Amino acid sequence: MDNNKKKIRTLVKNFIKADVYINILWFVISFVLLMIDKTAGIVGIVLAFGIVIFTVIRYSMAKKKMTPSLVEYGIEYGQVQRQLMKEMEIPYVLIEMNGNILWSNNAFEELSADSRGSSLYDIYPEIDRDNMKFKKKKRVEMMINHGDRTYRVVAKLFVMDDNVKLSQVNKEEDTLVFVYFFDETDLAQMTKESKKERIAIGQIYIDNFDETLESVEPARRTLLVALIDRRISKYFAEYDGVIRKVDDDKYFLVMKEGNISRLQSNKFSILDDVKNVNIGNGMPVTLSMGVGIGEKTLQGNNESAVRAIDMALGRGGDQAVLRDGNKMYYYGGKTKSVEKNTKVKARVKATAFRELVEGRDTVYIMGHHIGDNDSFGASIGFYEICKAIGKPAHIVVEQMSSTVLPLLDEFKKSEEYPDDMFLTGDEALESFDKHDALIIVDCSRQAYVEVPELVRRAQCLMVFDHHRQSEDVIENAQLSYFELSASSVCEMVVEIMQYISEKVLLTRLAAETIYSGIIIDTNNFINRTGVRTFEAAAFLKKNGADVARVRRMFRENINDYKAKAKAIELAEVYREHYAVTICNAKDVPSPTVVGAQVANELLNVNGIKAAFVCTPYKNQVYISARSVEKVNVQRVMEEYDGGGHINLAGAQVSGMTAGEVIRSLKTLIDNKIKEGEL
Repeated sequence: MDNNKKKIRTLVKNFIKADVYINILWFVISFVLLMIDKTAGIVGIVLAFGIVIFTVIRYSMAKKKMTPSLVEYGIEYGQVQRQLMKEMEIPYVLIEMNGNILWSNNAFEELSADSRGSSLYDIYPEIDRDNMKFKKKKRVEMMINHGDRTYRVVAKLFVMDDNVKLSQVNKEEDTLVFVYFFDETDLAQMTKESKKERIAIGQIYIDNFDETLESVEPARRTLLVALIDRRISKYFAEYDGVIRKVDDDKYFLVMKEGNISRLQSNKFSILDDVKNVNIGNGMPVTLSMGVGIGEKTLQGNNESAVRAIDMALGRGGDQAVLRDGNKMYYYGGKTKSVEKNTKVKARVKATAFRELVEGRDTVYIMGHHIGDNDSFGASIGFYEICKAIGKPAHIVVEQMSSTVLPLLDEFKKSEEYPDDMFLTGDEALESFDKHDALIIVDCSRQAYVEVPELVRRAQCLMVFDHHRQSEDVIENAQLSYFELSASSVCEMVVEIMQYISEKVLLTRLAAETIYSGIIIDTNNFINRTGVRTFEAAAFLKKNGADVARVRRMFRENINDYKAKAKAIELAEVYREHYAVTICNAKDVPSPTVVGAQVANELLNVNGIKAAFVCTPYKNQVYISARSVEKVNVQRVMEEYDGGGHINLAGAQVSGMTAGEVIRSLKTLIDNKIKEGEL
């Protein structure tokens, strides 16, 4: 109303403004004439006063006629405007900040005819009240589902006093909210249908193609391949998918995105179907599958499929990975990685490694946080390789486990190694530049390395790991070597050593350190050992490793033994096959190592399929997970942002006590059993 008054006053002022200017001009002319000719000046002044009187009379008469007309027009305009708002087809309501409805149009009343209540939040409980608090904004928008309809709700804040800033709005009586309801049910349905019709791209690899063919007699190999092809083609034909074979062990898949949900519902059962193909082959056939959806273009979906299949293979195969935009979904993964008898991959990686190192000034080697024997042993191995090539190298060390510290001290005291062999994180950051190379061992996640800042700085980055990959894997590496079937990174380093043209001469201490990494990660050659594991151990033995000395090195002290015994005593067998316990190893140098040992010990109990040990340490809870048979503990640990292998994994949990983590684990085990993953 105040704005309307201002507009009327402005119109009236503009109406008389011209006459006022003319009167002023006439008075000026009259005074000029008065100085030139007295008689003419007096006449001019008299006429000027006459014009003023005439203007005043004219303004008074015009105002009497104009004001009633403006008022009448305003009333008529307000009625028209109100009628238009009342009959507007878009549901519209005016509410107070507490949701109380002050006014609504016919469309809103018709929409809410079956509802009762004077508050918008009572009629539409789906509306997010927190979002309606207008934090740092005067307009909010949200999607709600009410009944069988979908609405886009737009709310606009209106403050009575325009001079009040949004941050000062705290009086509900001074604030109103306009709310519009846009029915987008049809649009949402069309969008949903359109998404279903979009094309999904998939890639399928047979993980163990060569090994499976070798396990069956030559005359039946063609039949085996034909049965696998038929099983895959028949499966995807049921989902209106088109499958084409692009290589002996590779397939390309095209299907509608709408059918992907059906594949998810049966958890990509093709993974289990192909395992049933058996005509005398000594091992079951396993597949890796990557599917890309959610991108705007076919090229985008294809790139997602490539990343998905890389992730599936990097996690050990025998699984399907669905990449929807930036989200990853995993299915399967119940079979251990098959050990490759050929070392061609190791030779290729060794050649690429040498080429990269030779083009750099200095090499920095770094493992994961709280380095263990595998991480430290692999670092020593790469240090010796760099020394053989003729490149200066440094090993970045921060916090190490108790089993590594005696070895670290021996290296520092040895006259065979320079004083700058080991650098702290700060020292490495100070000396590292763009011409240097960085090697990451026993870890593929930037957040878990000793000094994450080094990874961000490195322009030449190499990653060597034997764990299954996760979504946050380091992606900007010039060289990545992931060998899931390897027992340890130390085993991988030994193989690379043998393909470096110069013979790598290991000292006794270096050979024993690398050997200790294999010992720890295989639990004294019990877990995850293969032919290549023993070949690596034999190579180290040949280079001076004293096996008996290494074993003595890992004898437990009495505090470690007591902590293990206490944790085992407190162990609870949950759901008949899952051991869970807390390891409060406060008086030992490396509580996390003791926790891992407890998990290994619990697997020796009859009937136990998996063991989970929670170790409180430095305001975090470290989970050590171990399993036997086909229980995939890596999938369980990924729920806590952890990872590892199918039978050996771990995670670090912040913000929870060990007891809370145990309860969380039990709930997770229940869910995994219900979903058929355990």
